[in-house]
Amino acid sequence: MNRGNELLTIGELAARTGLSVSAVRFYEAKGLVHPIRTAGNQRRFLRADIRRVSFALIAQQLGFTLPQIAAELARLPEGRAPSAADWKRISQGFRDVIETRVAQLQRTLDDLDGCIGCGCLSLRKCALYNADDRAAANGAGPRFILVSRKVALGLD
Repeated sequence: MNRGNELLTIGELAARTGLSVSAVRFYEAKGLVHPIRTAGNQRRFLRADIRRVSFALIAQQLGFTLPQIAAELARLPEGRAPSAADWKRISQGFRDVIETRVAQLQRTLDDLDGCIGCGCLSLRKCALYNADDRAAANGAGPRFILVSRKVALGLD
C-alpha cells in the first residue's frame, strides 16, 4: 500500500472497502467517486474516497438509491475528507427519510391483521375504519398505509 502517498490505486481502494475493482469502476461511472488520472491514464483515488465508498455501501443497505447517494456525496467537498459537520448534515437528511419509513412500517405493522385501507369494504371492520369509503377521496391504493389514517380520512 502507498502509505507515504495520499493516493490509492483502484485495487487498494477495492481492498480497503471490500468491493471488487469492477464495483469501484461502477461507482465511478455512477458519480460516487472521482479518480485522478495519472500520466499513464491509471486511476488514483484519495484516501477520503474510502469514506465516500463506505458511506455509499451503508446508504445502500439502508435502502437509498445510487442517485440519492450520489446527490448527497456531490454536496461533500472534493479533495479532502468530509468533516464531522459535513457528515452531520447528510445524516440529518437521511435520518428524516428513515424516520418517515419507520412510521410507514409501523402503520403497516399496526394494520397488518386488519384493514389496510384499500377501500374495498370487503371486511366487516372496513365500515369502522373507512365508513362510506372516505379514504378514496385521497387517492387510489392502500391509503392507510401510504399516509396516516387521519390524512386518509381527511381528518388532519
